[in-house]
Amino acid sequence: MNRESFQPEGVAVPGAPYSPVVASGDLVVTAGQVGFDEQGRLVGDGIREQTRQTLVNLERCLAAAGCSLGDVVKVTTFIADLGDIEGYNEVYASVFESPYPARSTVQVGLPPGLLVEIEATARRG
Repeated sequence: MNRESFQPEGVAVPGAPYSPVVASGDLVVTAGQVGFDEQGRLVGDGIREQTRQTLVNLERCLAAAGCSLGDVVKVTTFIADLGDIEGYNEVYASVFESPYPARSTVQVGLPPGLLVEIEATARRG
């Protein structure tokens, strides 16, 4: 199996052993992205700010592999509190267009301060 990994410009370099985005043929998969800026600092303390930055990072990951948000077929979202889903959906709907990708959203325990983590699967055209 051939696979390429990418370190997108503008996305913090992971400290753990994983790639931010991997492509194999026309399949592109991102690691979970969070609301960190390029230096690895958390952006904002609310769901809207963190979701915005997380989606910027996701878009940068996809671009590094030759994709865009329009190529995404599946999104998995890990959210610290489902009570924040309205703010999350507001930002999500401003970035993705209909027909929206398939999506799973799961409430989980994230590290302190992190409110959302998003990963995506896309197809390169």
